[in-house]
Amino acid sequence: MNKLSLLSFGVVIMAMAAGCEPTQPPDLIARIHFAGAERISANTNSIAFTNLFCSAEARALESQTLDKLSRAPATWFKSKIPPGAGDGMAQLRPLLDDVLKSEWVFEIRDTANGSPEYALAIRLNSQRAQLWQSNLQGLLESWTRMSAQKVPGGWQLKKHEPPNLIRVTHASGDWVVVDCGQNQLTLVHEILNPSLKRGGAGAETNWLTADLDWPRLGKLFPALARFDFPKLELQFVGLDGDLWANGKFILAQPLPPLEPWRMPTNIIHQPLVSFTAVRGIGPWLARQDWARPYEIQPPPDQFFIWGLLQIPFQTFAATPVPNAASALAQLDGKLSVVFDGRTKSLYLPPITTELTNNQIGWRGVPFAAPFVRAWREPAGDFLFGGFFPNTPRSQPLPPELFQQLSMPNLVYYHWEVTATRLKELPQLTQLLLLITHHKQFNLETAAGKWLGRVGPTLGSSVTEITQTGPNELNLRRVSRSGLTALEIVSLVNWLEAANFPGCDLRLPPPPPLPRPLPKRALGVSTTPPLVSRPAPVPPAPPH
Repeated sequence: MNKLSLLSFGVVIMAMAAGCEPTQPPDLIARIHFAGAERISANTNSIAFTNLFCSAEARALESQTLDKLSRAPATWFKSKIPPGAGDGMAQLRPLLDDVLKSEWVFEIRDTANGSPEYALAIRLNSQRAQLWQSNLQGLLESWTRMSAQKVPGGWQLKKHEPPNLIRVTHASGDWVVVDCGQNQLTLVHEILNPSLKRGGAGAETNWLTADLDWPRLGKLFPALARFDFPKLELQFVGLDGDLWANGKFILAQPLPPLEPWRMPTNIIHQPLVSFTAVRGIGPWLARQDWARPYEIQPPPDQFFIWGLLQIPFQTFAATPVPNAASALAQLDGKLSVVFDGRTKSLYLPPITTELTNNQIGWRGVPFAAPFVRAWREPAGDFLFGGFFPNTPRSQPLPPELFQQLSMPNLVYYHWEVTATRLKELPQLTQLLLLITHHKQFNLETAAGKWLGRVGPTLGSSVTEITQTGPNELNLRRVSRSGLTALEIVSLVNWLEAANFPGCDLRLPPPPPLPRPLPKRALGVSTTPPLVSRPAPVPPAPPH
């Protein structure tokens, strides 16, 4: 596989996390346009990004990932595929190579009959177009055991449940459209309409754009609803050797008025390797199921997270609260329910918490000493936590950091030295996976070897999100790969998940500890031994 397809592999992976506001047309649920590796490689700005995906490690990861993806449909439709029909890998695997290197557009549209229509338009030469038609026709006939019905420019298959109509058409020019829906198909030509937003396929200057109405997608695919993403719009393009991302977030509810930043400047100090500040998240946090076991009142509205350079476990977080002692007591009551000895594994003792001297500490965590502490500074009260003792303040914070936080309507700011952070972060995430009984990441896997190869080349990353309307946010990111260190670590864990493209990292429950055998089974008598009593001593004869 050449470096062009490896480049597109990286861009396509980022598309999986992107989304947008369907402003035009109104029935749009999702639209992703990828320019294709062949087109991207012609841009002189692609050199640095392409180098991330042209090594032997990248080729091995690409091959493994595409192999897994080609088997996924058979897993999803396992109950509906006739016995002996095969998993479809032989037919689907060659097509995924085209998805990496060729330009394509994917859309999901709402319809009047309540069943969405899905369409993929991909630009192919005549030979590859014929391969797509023959492979998909053979696969669908095998899986449905129905004859293909020829139609002008393609063929179709009918089924009894939505979607009941599937068609592959060699559309205008060198485009092949795979379209499926209920009773009728309308996207075969509309998906290529140049009057659509951003000029249509073939006219975009961005490497990738994505428009997803995430709430509507969550209704179609309940697993996506767990992430509670808003409507998003993202565009990626190479510039000056970096990948630039710009986007828009459309929130379901307006943001509350932004409170002035309250940063604990006495405990945040150099040498920083990462820094994150976010505000206005209280309402969002209150809606998250995963956060409810730890919620305190009022919900925190600002967070600061930072990492130091010296020790991998020196990652800290702080949130301003009205009264630190009261907030710590609330949190202790919540944590004592979560960490009450139930967090056991085969190799670790139970993990428990203890509140002493205005600090909650965790017992039973190896290699680290997690804590949450009540903290007071001139800026007010805070809850301050981390995984390792905070080293004494050595250098003041750079003035540039305060200049960034003074930006009008800034909601989120993140800066990091990604290359350095990737040396530290895996150790912390491995610890968290261990104590939560999840599969730890193996550095000897294909994803692990790729991470080791590209990590030192990734430079720095900056992300800014500002409020531009009551319920509208704008995003800007500049980085070498388009991802932060935490996102890259999450990505490689996902790619190595046993059920990829699912992401189940849970380990099976540990086997119960063997009970000691009863003494009878060990050949030990359970009858109390007879104790001989000494014979009575006769009284002494009288004198």
